[in-house]
Amino acid sequence: RQLCLTEEEKRLLAQEGVTLPSTLPLTQAEERILKKVRRKIRNKQSAQDSRRRKKEYLDGLESRAAACSAQNQELRKKVQELEQLNGSLLQQLQALIMRTSNKAAQTGTCVLV
Repeated sequence: RQLCLTEEEKRLLAQEGVTLPSTLPLTQAEERILKKVRRKIRNKQSAQDSRRRKKEYLDGLESRAAACSAQNQELRKKVQELEQLNGSLLQQLQALIMRTSNKAAQTGTCVLV
């Protein structure tokens, strides 16, 4: 049987200065080397996936932070508008109270039919 290696496996084997036979079966030492190389490849892929997920998570957090900041600005503006309106209504109420309290008390007659 033929031993099928990926380009990444071939590159790592060459980097470590190891050559494996192109046919199976492999010796125990060759099996260990191949397992080690494949584990390195899996670990590398896992680390890349982890970094990608972390970046996606951070990008999401940054996006949410920007949205919250914008919403916070809008709410601050709304609070300011409502405080101004509240102050204006309070002045109107005080003026109305002053006008009504300055008038002499009026007497009214109630007739029962």
